[in-house]
Amino acid sequence: YALFLEEVATPTTRMVASVLKAEGYPFTVSTPSGGLRLASDRGRDDYVELELDGSGAKPTVIGRIRRTRGSRTIEDERPIKAGAAPQDLTDADVLGFLVEALEPWLDR
Repeated sequence: YALFLEEVATPTTRMVASVLKAEGYPFTVSTPSGGLRLASDRGRDDYVELELDGSGAKPTVIGRIRRTRGSRTIEDERPIKAGAAPQDLTDADVLGFLVEALEPWLDR
């Protein structure tokens, strides 16, 4: 999982953050212990994060999406790619997940 974060998820997420900033959507990448977070600079509670879920039979990288809309908070959690182990995930898998997860922010 650490190798996935270092070689796949973090570089891909940093690239997405750079593109978003260039298009006027400020997001910041941070790497809290054991995870990765892409947070909106406009709302402290708006983020997409990746984390390892080892609770099942097979460890899975899950994505958590949290965004606020007025006083409402919307949260979602799902695997980056169902059934895939961390070492099997590619930059395309991470990019696909991020594009889908970020859609609500880009529709504003």
